[in-house]
Amino acid sequence: MDINLFDFVLPEELIAQRPSDKRDHSRLLVVDKDNKTYEDKMFFNIIDYLRPGDVLVRNNTKVIPARLIGIKEVTGAHCETLLLKQIEGDTWECLTRPAKSLKVGARISYGDGKLIGEVVKEKEEGLRDIKFFYKGIFLEVLDSLGKMPLPPYIKEQLCGNDRYQTVYAKYTGSAAAPTAGFHFTEELFEKIKAKGIEVVDITLHIGLGTFRPVKVSDTDNHVMHSEEYEITKEACDALNKAKKENRRIIAIGTTSVRTLEANIQEFGVFTPIKKETNIFIKPGYTFKAVDALITNFHLPKSTLIMLVSAFAGREFTLEFYKHAVDEKYHFFSFGDSMFIHGK
Repeated sequence: MDINLFDFVLPEELIAQRPSDKRDHSRLLVVDKDNKTYEDKMFFNIIDYLRPGDVLVRNNTKVIPARLIGIKEVTGAHCETLLLKQIEGDTWECLTRPAKSLKVGARISYGDGKLIGEVVKEKEEGLRDIKFFYKGIFLEVLDSLGKMPLPPYIKEQLCGNDRYQTVYAKYTGSAAAPTAGFHFTEELFEKIKAKGIEVVDITLHIGLGTFRPVKVSDTDNHVMHSEEYEITKEACDALNKAKKENRRIIAIGTTSVRTLEANIQEFGVFTPIKKETNIFIKPGYTFKAVDALITNFHLPKSTLIMLVSAFAGREFTLEFYKHAVDEKYHFFSFGDSMFIHGK
């Protein structure tokens, strides 16, 4: 499909630059994809649309402060490194800028030498495999030197890193946050569980796919970057039981959707495993795992709006996106939310 079919006009002032004062006080657009209706609510109203027996699936990945500013040892030139994925040991796949000068053997000093990176492999599109040298514990060094890898459209720095994490973040490894989860609080989860709704955790570590724009004109030519996911036996048992009993599986965020759909597409039933996926969900895709979706508002012509279009229908998606623009909803990572469901 032509990616221009997923374009829409988005005024820059609607791009959220900071999170809401209270996580669950963002706005919520409730979308019925079957009846083609939508209504304006607040996020704390989400509980009114969840039913006893529903299974709410959340991605418990934790963002690392993956953005490092360093200096090339030979030239003294500044460079930026974004850690994307751990390859093995202290070697990470990184997105670098400027990349042209970072050849194999180039060494970068971060924090006056507290951390040294050496390029061990060159890849395309600014990617490099970098081996890091340090004293102590790597994640502690990274915590002291790194910054949260906020998307480029967010111009303001956060007062604290906790607002670029979900309240249920647990397993370190993401270069970006599963932002649909930002709206949930511990108190809201307590109310959800008290209503008889099951909460299941899965893990997908978010990598380059979040940062890479679609550069081709035909969606068939776009290749998704692989990301590692893990589903435990406990999670699979709960999900398979829900499927057998025709209870709804509701994904919090597109990363949860991709994890669930990749797993069930490959195995037929939810199967415990740790592996990588590069599943690309776009119109024409048949959903087997997910019955409803909680997600933020996404970039024009992005793989994420393509996923939403596959779930709700392209024309209807553009219709309720236009409503969101007209009603001045906030977009992207710190923006407002949607609950998309059917009958």
